[in-house]
Formats: sequence, structure tokens, C-alpha cells
Amino acid sequence: MRKLVMSEFVSLDGVMENPDWTWPFNTEEQQQFKFDELKAADALLLGRVTYEGFAAAWPNMTEAGGEYAERMNNYPKYVVSKTLNDAAWAPSHLIKGNVCEEVAKLKEKPGKDILIFGSADLVNELHPSGLIDEYRLMVFPVIVGTGKKLFKDGLVRRSLKLVETKTFRSGVAVLIYRKEEG
Repeated sequence: MRKLVMSEFVSLDGVMENPDWTWPFNTEEQQQFKFDELKAADALLLGRVTYEGFAAAWPNMTEAGGEYAERMNNYPKYVVSKTLNDAAWAPSHLIKGNVCEEVAKLKEKPGKDILIFGSADLVNELHPSGLIDEYRLMVFPVIVGTGKKLFKDGLVRRSLKLVETKTFRSGVAVLIYRKEEG
């Protein structure tokens, strides 16, 4: 079964929205981590807002983004939306029905990891179902003050197991958690 991996940029105060605050901390080692993460996957699962932002940016970054951009542009993208009627950034597929059922079916198909980038509302929708296998948080040493938090109040409580940490020279820390079995 494929693994569903949530990978997020978050500030120390839990903000994940519009992560322009990450740029001052960008390093080659972080870029390599993100590239290795993308190579371990072969599909993206995105909410509408993240999809629209990515679809506006990535097709224009083919030369500057190199192999990373090539993968982002060519990987199948599964887009959860109640409002979109078309997902033109090919290859994209809309998920409009029962999100948890559709994601569970997607995990059953052969392949590598499925990555969720951004998409806080989608993460919050999937979390109670236990479908997210791994939570990767790239924590930036900045307090943003305002903005959308990754996890909303009232989510189902779930214990996670810390399986790996990395710290980059920039002060960014990666925390990787997996759901507890049983």
C-alpha cells in the first residue's frame, strides 16, 4: 500500500499560510531534502487553493526549476475541490466525491508515496480518518504572528511517533512523525 505523506512548511507559531517567510532560510541542503522527498513520491494530493497556486507557478518554472519542476509538472495531481470544474494543469484529476473514500482507493493503487503539500483544509479533513501515514513538518525559526494554522481546533486526538529529525544550518528543523500502529 502506498504511503500518504503530509509535508508542510510551518512557522514556530504554527502558521503555514503563504510561506513567503521561508525564503530567508532557503539552503541547498533544504532543497536537496525536498527533492529527495519528491523523488520518493509519484503523485501529489492537493486542495484547491494550493493547486491553483501551484498551477499558476510551476508550468512557468521549467527551466529555472530543473528536474524538480519537471516532476512537479508531470506527476499526477489529485485535486480535492467542491468548486473546480476543470483542473487544466495536466495530468490532474478532480476528487469531488467522498474524499476519504477516494484517497483510500488511491492509496491502494500501486506506486510510490503520495505527497500533500500545503492544503491545510485537506489535511484537516483527512486527519480524523487516519489516512495520513506520515507527518513531515519543516519548522522555520520565525514567528509570523498571523495566518492560517496547519491544524484547526477540535481535531481528533492522535498520538504520533517521532521517527526522524534533521536540522539545517539555517536553523530550520524537520520533524518526521508516523501514526502509531494499533
